[in-house]
Amino acid sequence: MKNKALKRLICGLSALLVCFSLFSFKLAPIVRKDTVVNSGFKLKTIIIDPGHGGKPTGTGHFSHGASGSFSTERGVTLAIGLKLQKAIEKELNNVKAVLTRTTEEDVSWERRSEIANENKGNLFISLHCNSLSDRRVREVVGHRHGKPVYNTVSVPNRSGKGVLMLVYGLHRTKEEEKAIKQNQLEGGESEDAEMNAGFDPNDPESIILINQYKSKFRQGSIHLANLINTEFVETDGRPSEGIREQGVLVLCHSAMPAVLVETGYINNPDDEAYLNSEKGQDEIVSSIVRALKYYKDEVEQVLK
Repeated sequence: MKNKALKRLICGLSALLVCFSLFSFKLAPIVRKDTVVNSGFKLKTIIIDPGHGGKPTGTGHFSHGASGSFSTERGVTLAIGLKLQKAIEKELNNVKAVLTRTTEEDVSWERRSEIANENKGNLFISLHCNSLSDRRVREVVGHRHGKPVYNTVSVPNRSGKGVLMLVYGLHRTKEEEKAIKQNQLEGGESEDAEMNAGFDPNDPESIILINQYKSKFRQGSIHLANLINTEFVETDGRPSEGIREQGVLVLCHSAMPAVLVETGYINNPDDEAYLNSEKGQDEIVSSIVRALKYYKDEVEQVLK
């Protein structure tokens, strides 16, 4: 282990964490000043992950996701993902957007994470549509000997409405540590190649470094989720269920800040119409791009 190189990287990660140290699941106000500070870090690559797909990939089953009355999650997320890719590369200078799938064909979550890490992504945004399970209710179907006879039936639950942001659950930190070791340190192309060459996972300073990465990615995930959620609510007027932790495999296996965006309830008629409309998709894309601009300025420490 090259101690000096390792210490420089640890110090650099610590400095980046200062950008997020005041943010939690509740968004703090964005303060803008007439000052420009260059941290040296540049947001270069954003991974866009349209959830689910339409064809089997060797598993023997389809994974088209949730369904509405006339559309599927696989189609909606792909349409939004393609528009988001174009908008990011148009609106964010020198930022590349990489899609985990560009057709209706399904891609396993393992491959999605691999694509993110192979492309040295700085952010991972997974697009999904929400849906509620059917309710089980008892209804009277007849009478016998003067007493009612009940039967249990499934009734569609279309009461869900609005957006939801998910970040990976802390119970999956071991999986995240493995991804960080493989993609940021052992096999990755860190900005400090000298440090990578001497990485020792058993060295105490290496453990500190991994924890710094975990903290950085955790804070970045929560902060980006807050920014996107705020844009949906305050600009688009969408209902929101806020931000939650969940054990989403594709998030914790991507060694970078990662957010899963539930864009709406596809089994709610109003939400389904919105998700499939040009207006709805354009608003969703614009809100995510605005949030990404704020995020980019902050991690690059550009205050205006």
